[in-house]
Amino acid sequence: MADFFETLTDDHVAFIAGQPMFFVATAASDGRINLSPKGYDAFRVLGPDRVAYLDLGGSGNETHAHLVADGRITIMFNNFANPALIMRLYGTGRPVLPQDAGWDELARYFDILPGTRQIFDIQIESVQTSCGWGVPQMDMKAERQTLVKYHRQADPDAWREKMAKRLTSIDGLPTRATDRYFGG
Repeated sequence: MADFFETLTDDHVAFIAGQPMFFVATAASDGRINLSPKGYDAFRVLGPDRVAYLDLGGSGNETHAHLVADGRITIMFNNFANPALIMRLYGTGRPVLPQDAGWDELARYFDILPGTRQIFDIQIESVQTSCGWGVPQMDMKAERQTLVKYHRQADPDAWREKMAKRLTSIDGLPTRATDRYFGG
């Protein structure tokens, strides 16, 4: 029931555009496997074998740590409406922070949201689709504005200080802090 593709097709891109959320999975050679749900208008298809997503500061920075340590990443989209479909993008990625070369090129694809920490730049190695018949149907009610509101109301100096202290993942892997505050 699964089909594999080397790159994204026009139908894949249209499917991705219709999904209000996606899931990100990463791992390093040791420690936890990280799996995170993502929302907002934060995902972009940059080409048939390249995608990116905007990352806001949250409870940790595991994706960053895992990509620096290992590079592997899986993005999953799931259609909670009809037709049932699951799509996984397998690839390698890298974090691009505001102070990095490449930031301006990637940032132009996004509306930078309050709390933006980095953009993950991902090279697709393969695309997999599968039926999704076992996934329930659900309706999108609304985006939660809590995270953006939290960052919009944050004190810029306190936010930068907090981010500067977050230099390791849950498993102690190194991360880098952003040098910019995107808030209200």
